[in-house]
Amino acid sequence: MRIIRPLSCQKRNRSDSALASRLAHVVLIALAAIASCASAQAPAPAQTTLAETERADVRAALHAISRMDDADTALALAEDGAALYETETVRLDGYEYCSQAVALADRGEFRRSVQAASKALHVALQTGNEDLLAKAYRDLAIVFSYSGQLDRAETFATLALSKHAEDPQKVQGPAHKILGDVRSRQQRYPEAIAAYELALQTSSARYRPLVQASLANALIQSGDLVRAQRELDALQAPDDPAQRAQLERTRGRLLLAENKPAQALALFQRLAAQTVPGDEGNYRMWALDGVSRSEQALGHPDQAAQALDQALAAFDNVRARFRSDEFKMGLFSDLQSVFERAIGLYSQTGNPERAFAVSERSRARALLDAVADRGKTPEDATAQVADVASLRKLLRADERIVAFHSLKDQLLVWVISPEGVSEHRIAVSRADLVRLVEAYRQAIVGLRPSAVDAGDSIAGLLLAPLGLQDGLRLIVIPHGPLHYLPFQALRMDGKYLIQRHPIAIAPSVSIAARLAARAPTTAPRLLAFGNPLVSPAVAEPLPGAEREVGNLAALFPRPQVYLEATATKARFQSEAPKARIVHVAAHARADIADPLHSQILLADENGRQNFLEAREVLSLNLNNVSLVTLSACESGLGRVADGDEVLGFTRSFLSAGTSALVASLWPVPDRDTERLMTTFYRDLRAGDDLQRAMQAGQLAVLEHPETSHPFYWASFNLIGNWRLTVEN
Repeated sequence: MRIIRPLSCQKRNRSDSALASRLAHVVLIALAAIASCASAQAPAPAQTTLAETERADVRAALHAISRMDDADTALALAEDGAALYETETVRLDGYEYCSQAVALADRGEFRRSVQAASKALHVALQTGNEDLLAKAYRDLAIVFSYSGQLDRAETFATLALSKHAEDPQKVQGPAHKILGDVRSRQQRYPEAIAAYELALQTSSARYRPLVQASLANALIQSGDLVRAQRELDALQAPDDPAQRAQLERTRGRLLLAENKPAQALALFQRLAAQTVPGDEGNYRMWALDGVSRSEQALGHPDQAAQALDQALAAFDNVRARFRSDEFKMGLFSDLQSVFERAIGLYSQTGNPERAFAVSERSRARALLDAVADRGKTPEDATAQVADVASLRKLLRADERIVAFHSLKDQLLVWVISPEGVSEHRIAVSRADLVRLVEAYRQAIVGLRPSAVDAGDSIAGLLLAPLGLQDGLRLIVIPHGPLHYLPFQALRMDGKYLIQRHPIAIAPSVSIAARLAARAPTTAPRLLAFGNPLVSPAVAEPLPGAEREVGNLAALFPRPQVYLEATATKARFQSEAPKARIVHVAAHARADIADPLHSQILLADENGRQNFLEAREVLSLNLNNVSLVTLSACESGLGRVADGDEVLGFTRSFLSAGTSALVASLWPVPDRDTERLMTTFYRDLRAGDDLQRAMQAGQLAVLEHPETSHPFYWASFNLIGNWRLTVEN
C-alpha cells in the first residue's frame, strides 16, 4: 500500500425539491450506519429520537477518527520540531519561536507558523518547561484555527488549557476564544457564546475587546440582539483603522438582524465611501455586499444585484492575502461568500447563464487566492471566463459539461451541451453534502460492502435528475466537497458511472476549454520515476511501483526511467520540463495546514530527505508537458477551499502548464494500481484518448471479482485535457 499519514437546467418544482430533501436524508441515514461502525456507541436515552441518535453516531464516529489523526499530528509536529531545531544555525529561545509563530500566522504563512510552533514544542518538551508548552499549544491552536483545521484547533486549544502557564491570561484567554471561534464557524452559537464568556474572564485588558467583538458577532448569529447591542455599546473604537471598519461591519449586521434595513443601508453606504489604509478594495467590497443585503431586505432586487455587481468588480482591486483582523473580530467571512450570494440571486431570478458565469469567475478567483505570491497561475486565470456560446461551440455531439456549485442551502448543477444550458437545483445543503462525501469515502476506504449501495443513493440524489444518456463523455466540474467524491464509483440502475460514461474532471469550465484547445496529440516521450529510495522509517519500499514503471517503459521508445536511489527531486526538476509524459510511482502525503507544502517522497539525496513539494512545482515550466500521472497515495488531496477546488498538486501542476493530470483520492493498493496503469498506458499507446484509456484501466480492475469493490479501482481521477492522444 502506498500509505503515508498526512500531516495533517431546468428548475425543479416544490415536490421535486421535497423528494430530493427526503432522499438526502435517506442517504445520510444509510451513511450514518456505515460511519457509526468506526466507534462503539453507548445506548441512546429513551427520550432521544432516532434522528438525533443517527446524528450523534455520525459526530462520534468522525470525532473518533479525528482524535486518532490529532494524536498522529501532535507526534509528527514534535518530531518535525526536533528535526528543524537540529538544523538551525542559530537556535533561538523557545519563546522567540512562539513569537515567530504568531507573527507568521497573522501574515497567513501557515506552514512556517506551524514549523515555528513545532520548534517551540520541541524545546518545551526537551526542557520540561510547562509554561512554554502551554504557549506552543496555544500557537498551534491559533494557526490551525486560521487555516480552517477546526478539529485540530480545538485539540490544541484544549491542550493549552490543560497546562500550567505562568501568566494564565496569555494562554487561557486566547485558548477559550479559539474554542469560541471554532464553535461559531460550526454554527454552534450557544457553545461559542459560553466559550467567549470564559475568554472574557481570563483575558488581558488589551485582548478583551477582540473577545467582545467576537462575542457580539456570535450573539447576532444566535438571535440575542439585545445583548449584542450591549456588547457593541461597551466597546471603544479600536485604534487600528482596519479593525474599526470590521467593527462597523458588525454594527451593520446587527441593524439587518434587527430588521432595520434602511439604517443598515445608510451605514454600509457610508462605509463604502470611506478610505481604509492598507487595502481599500477589501473594505469597500464588504461595504457594497452590505449595501446589497440591505437593498434586498428593502425589497429592491435590481438595486441588490447592481450593488453585488459593484462588489464583484471591486474584487479586481482586492489583494489576495490573509487578513487576521477579520478572525480577531470574529467575522470569519471570505471573498467567496459574495460570489455565492450573486450565484443564488441570479439563479432565483431566472438567469442561469449569468449564475453560471459568476460561478466560473469565483473559481478563477479562488485559484488566484490559492497561489498568490507563490507562483504563476494558469494563463486564463485573470482573463474573462469562457462564455456559454463559446463553450457550446467547443463541445462535440457526445460531450457534456456537468458543473456543480455548492451553496449553503442547495446544490446548483449546470449541464452544458452543444444545444444549450440547463440548470438544476438539488435540495441538499453544503453541510449535508460534506457529511455525505466524507462518510462515503470512509466507507470505500474501509472496504465496506454497503459503500456500493450508498453509491446508488448518492447517484440518485446528484445525477439522476440530470437525465444523462449512456455513452456520453462527461467533463465534471466539482465544487467544494465534491472534489473528494469519486464520481466514477457512483451507480445508477446497477451500473457504475464509469461503465456508463468516460469521465474527466476539470477545475473550471474555462480551464477545461483552454486545455482541450491545446494540441490534440503528444509525442511518446516518457519520463518515469519509480519506487524512490527513502528512509525505511519514513516509508516502506514499493516493489509494485518499480514493476509498474517497467511495464510502462516497455510501451514507449527511448524512455527515461529513474528507479530507487536515482529517482530524485533534482532529476525531476531538471528533466520534467523537457518531457511530454511524466509518470511518478511513489509515496505522497497531503499537508492539511498548507496544501502547497504537500509532498511527493522522491529519493533521499546525499543522505538527506529532499522531497518535492507542491509549491516547488509552481516554479517549473511545464507548458510542454501533456500528461503527469501521480501514481501515489492521496496525491490529489489537499484542503478544499470554501470557494472551489482541492489545493495541492492539482493546482500546482495545472498552474505550471501541464495539460492533464492523473491523481488519486485515497491510499492506493500497489498491485491493483499496477494493473490499472498498465492498461491505461497500453490503450493510450494503441490510439485511445485519455478519457477512454482511463475508463479501460479502471474497468480492467473492476471486472475481476476480487477487486470489484470501488476501493481498488475508483481512486484515480483524470483531470484536464480529456481529448489528448499519443502519437504512434
